[in-house]
Amino acid sequence: MITTLAISGYRSLRDVRLELDMLNVVTGANGSGKSSLYRALRLLAEIAHGGIVRSIASEGGLDSTLWAGPEQFSRSMKSGEHAIQGTVRKHPVSLKLGFTSEDYGYAIDLGLPPPLTSVFPHDPHIKSESLWLGQILSPRNEIAKRKGPLIQVRDKANIWQEALTNLSPFDSLMTHGSDPREGAELLLVRESMRNWRFYDHFRTDREAPLRQPQIGTHSPVLASDGHDLAAAIETIRSVGAVEDMAEAVDDAFPGSRIEVEFAGAYVEIVMRQTGLLRPLKTAELSDGTLRYLLLIAALLSPRPPSLMVLNEPEMSLHPDLLAPLGRLIANASRRSQVIVVSHAPELVAALEAAAPTRRILLEKELGETVIRDHDMQTLERPTWEWPAR
Repeated sequence: MITTLAISGYRSLRDVRLELDMLNVVTGANGSGKSSLYRALRLLAEIAHGGIVRSIASEGGLDSTLWAGPEQFSRSMKSGEHAIQGTVRKHPVSLKLGFTSEDYGYAIDLGLPPPLTSVFPHDPHIKSESLWLGQILSPRNEIAKRKGPLIQVRDKANIWQEALTNLSPFDSLMTHGSDPREGAELLLVRESMRNWRFYDHFRTDREAPLRQPQIGTHSPVLASDGHDLAAAIETIRSVGAVEDMAEAVDDAFPGSRIEVEFAGAYVEIVMRQTGLLRPLKTAELSDGTLRYLLLIAALLSPRPPSLMVLNEPEMSLHPDLLAPLGRLIANASRRSQVIVVSHAPELVAALEAAAPTRRILLEKELGETVIRDHDMQTLERPTWEWPAR
């Protein structure tokens, strides 16, 4: 389980640190920073796949993703006595991402490339990375580190060894330093990060992949675009979760049940509803119904991830479906850590009624995202140390 998440210099997240539980809901007004927090989590996941530099470049490069305000706010700026203006920069330009789990911590620092050294000007350079034991980075518990092109890993005798001396600035310690002999901890954390799962705004229009004929194959994990919905549902049923599936469908659509029809190698879901003489095929189901079935397939996965992040799962759902959805997500949080990003008060209330939930309330203050509690007080931030460049 991720216990602490830290983000610095990414869009409106100038310096955010927050604690996480098994079930978390991120909420706030439009423009408060929810999407930025979600994208920062996705960037963290991209590190384990070797794609963070490409992902930042696709957002317009580091210049487009960096915090756009001053490095620090003076008291007179906060009070309104003086206008918001740039101050003398004390630290290098950087975007930092990090987290701690119950066992390990990891952080990365990305910065601008030296002038005229890159043929791809939107590519940031990875300046430093660190992996450590426990909750707070210190010289005593650091077990792997990267400074520029150099990777060092502690061996079994607690002595620093050079693992690489010429690592490219666009390659991560996570993907190039994970040796099963000397870098076993890096390998363990990397594979855990690769297991994170994200679901964001499923397509359900007439041309959406899930409405097209699909070949059925064993699918313990629903694809991010949901194209294998029928196969994922049949996989859940085949591993013995028939009752769980039936209960989830009946909770949302009383008296209904889902079946999977086979036509040679192709599979399709159909829904049987009380009062109808024939089942409804995928093409006949509403967008909201399909989106809910996609969420059922994701949350009942027989191969639960260590972390699942749902971005605005209430999209296109009738308000009557939000209470069942809250119960469905709460049940899933018993097997996976779950982060829900939502601005639907009904879903937030349903989650809090179904299970212990950490509410992360975001608000903008002078263009910066800050975290509040139920009483709109600024939450105390957990202790955090970034790796030095």
